[in-house]
Amino acid sequence: VYEILARTVYGKRKRTEVGVDRLVNEGAYSAAYPLHEGPFKLPGYETHPEELNQRQVLHYYWARWCKWYKYQPLDHIREYFGEKIALYFAWLFYTAWLLPAAIVGTLVFVSGIMHMDTNTPEDICTSGAKYPMCPLCKTCEAWNMSDICTMAKLGYLFDHPGTVFFSVFMSFWAVTFLEFWKRKMATLAHHWDCMDFHEEEQERPRPEFAATAPTVEENPVTGVKEPYFPEKTRLSRMFTGSMIIILMLCVVIIFLVTVVMCRGVISVMMYQSGSPVLRTEAGTIANICSSIVNLGFILFMGQIYTALAEQLTKWMHRTQTQHDNAFTLKVFIFQFVNFYSSPFYVAFFKGFVGYPTNYGTLFGMRNEDCGPGGCLIELAEQLFIIMVGKQLINNIQEFIIRKVKAWRQKRTLASVLGDNEPGEARRWEEDYKLVPCGGLFEEYLEMLQFGFITIFVAAFPLAPLFALLNNWVEIRLDAHKFVCEYRRPVAERAQNIGVWFNILEALSHLSVIANAFLIAFTSDFLPRLLYQYKFSDDLNGYVNFTLAYAPLNYTDYPYKAFRDDNGAYTLFYWELLAVRLGFIIAFEQHVVFFVLRAIDWIVPDVPESLELKIKRERYLAKQALAENQEALL
Repeated sequence: VYEILARTVYGKRKRTEVGVDRLVNEGAYSAAYPLHEGPFKLPGYETHPEELNQRQVLHYYWARWCKWYKYQPLDHIREYFGEKIALYFAWLFYTAWLLPAAIVGTLVFVSGIMHMDTNTPEDICTSGAKYPMCPLCKTCEAWNMSDICTMAKLGYLFDHPGTVFFSVFMSFWAVTFLEFWKRKMATLAHHWDCMDFHEEEQERPRPEFAATAPTVEENPVTGVKEPYFPEKTRLSRMFTGSMIIILMLCVVIIFLVTVVMCRGVISVMMYQSGSPVLRTEAGTIANICSSIVNLGFILFMGQIYTALAEQLTKWMHRTQTQHDNAFTLKVFIFQFVNFYSSPFYVAFFKGFVGYPTNYGTLFGMRNEDCGPGGCLIELAEQLFIIMVGKQLINNIQEFIIRKVKAWRQKRTLASVLGDNEPGEARRWEEDYKLVPCGGLFEEYLEMLQFGFITIFVAAFPLAPLFALLNNWVEIRLDAHKFVCEYRRPVAERAQNIGVWFNILEALSHLSVIANAFLIAFTSDFLPRLLYQYKFSDDLNGYVNFTLAYAPLNYTDYPYKAFRDDNGAYTLFYWELLAVRLGFIIAFEQHVVFFVLRAIDWIVPDVPESLELKIKRERYLAKQALAENQEALL
């Protein structure tokens, strides 16, 4: 029925006045949707399962909260909603894969707690007033190394040998998961008879494209004349869209600089307050406050850019698949910079402050230095606030917005029907009160979570645990809204999750590189390891070794750096740099990537049993065709 409605001409074909989608787009109709099979609630009397409609079966056996431990009924979902939505819920089997990652991450974190006291250098907590340190700002006073004893111990929770093991484990986990997902996709595509399905060959032009295309040209595949954008117009629009994307990315960087300056101002205010507690915890308070502000900026900019990307994308893409892929890439690139710019800054750029008499500045303010516990604990705080805060706000927002939209739909229908509303509403009226299905883009955009649990996992080993808890809730919410709160979407065929898989692969490869640099340059793991090898196994004297004295006639206080009295780097710094680069090149880039490639080679994309099944089917099909030809002859 939908194919007939979508292909029927209602005006002039050369103006591409075709299909119900364009009529809805132009406002001739307010909506067009297939009906649900019936109510989702069970009848008041006792019934056998065979007497329930498909919607009631999905609601009772799948969408309820008490069924959280059940497998996804993919065949039932596919039968009711189509392959594309069924593949989304199949992809959520990644939640089950989060379980081993969450267990290992929690064990690593617990290990850090158990060894927190024994692995923190004793010099920090027992030094008293032995190490008065350089002031952290022009108007600040000197501070004692012993003041940061608690933060140094907390820093060890996220900076110990276990996190190195966990980052390597998560690299293997990510690649193994993607390999098994390829196998799962191939199995489902064959089971649902979608292996040879190609969207581009079978899709018609989008209504928006048809309405704005300036010319008509023959489709070389079908031979039918279709709307067409000349190459010159297409390139000019692509250039305009690219400039707007670059401009928006610059706005994100401006917001990042604003957050950095906000953090500096809060730190100075804490130091000048006179309170010993505030002075000691100034960096932590400033980091938490700025992270909350940053989360607000991230969510605000994400909403603006998603609306802007929709306007940019609907200009020139002929089919819905081409439009969705282009829109997805635009939004993902922006959201990646939007979400990860601040963590990347803290992980790899914060802490380059120079030295006394030669401090680096930004708009007159001294560059930020890492806090008392190091940059890794600040990164963990920021990841926790951004990741968990985003998940909580998105789930609450999604729940409230759906309720508001449903209420508005009911008001609209009531205003149309007025006093003529019958005693019992018809099915199409009941479904009109539901919220229109907005597609799967917002659902798949949650894949940004995949970046949080892989790219910076060395700094935040509890990320897989929080992701697991969130996804358990997400599956229930998604199941309930598709069955109970959304209008039934038109079933669409698909053989995979499209461009989202390429994004997942890119994130998994980026995670290996990011974690290598995080361990090498941000963590204290390698400096401690080198000191233990060269000087003392028990880190005796390590704190004093990491301190340098300011140049003469400036101040008598030391600061943390591997520099001599003139500000030049010491020999140990260059040895440490060689160790860091060697760690990145030899260990992460060769060992990890070699093992990942081995996993990719060992685990075939299509299961061997499925390959045999496909070959058997082809053989039987050829045999049946040959026998049929013989019978005809």
